[in-house]
Amino acid sequence: MALRIEATGLSVSRGDMLIFSNLAVSLRAGESMVFTGANGAGKSTALRALLGLVGPTDGTALFFDSDDAEGRPLAPAAHYLAHQNAMKPELTARENLTFWQKMMGDFAGSTGLDITEAAEAIGLSGTLDLPFGYLSAGQKRRIAFARLLVAYRPVWLLDEPTAALDTAARKTLTKLMNAHLGEGGIVIAATHEPLGLANQQALEFSGPRHLGADPFLAEAF
Repeated sequence: MALRIEATGLSVSRGDMLIFSNLAVSLRAGESMVFTGANGAGKSTALRALLGLVGPTDGTALFFDSDDAEGRPLAPAAHYLAHQNAMKPELTARENLTFWQKMMGDFAGSTGLDITEAAEAIGLSGTLDLPFGYLSAGQKRRIAFARLLVAYRPVWLLDEPTAALDTAARKTLTKLMNAHLGEGGIVIAATHEPLGLANQQALEFSGPRHLGADPFLAEAF
């Protein structure tokens, strides 16, 4: 699949604060980007703006594949893994993954793993029938990551994907992210830790700025 992401002039402001401006992202199949910077610098907001969860002040973010000459919103082609794991604690890990698999479905052109295969890929096949709330923080994060595997999406937007993980688990997730890239996917991650992604670009955010008296003054990251 000849896919790509093109974001140009993306800016987000809140009140008199400019979170970031003129964000440009251009990624093709097999390429990745990491957003770096201090807490509160705008990394998470940028992921949400790309996805359309935060309305940008200016700019566009579009997804293209071989059938799209004009582009379309990114959300239908993307998975979003946020800080929160988005799992019901009273349901088992299997029940949570079944919900996400059915809700998301597969993007045209490929098929996700079945739930047992996804659990094996993250090294947690023995926890599928335990309530999610009983799992450790690291196990919860890995199960949350498994939902990216059970429903295929070509684009992964990840907010601190390796948070709460030990060294071995981080290596497992890095392997899975690079496998996704090797199969022609795209990964964008906000992170404080080196992820070791293939074909990686990096963009550092310096943090919000007060808007000047002249709202048309150029602002940098």
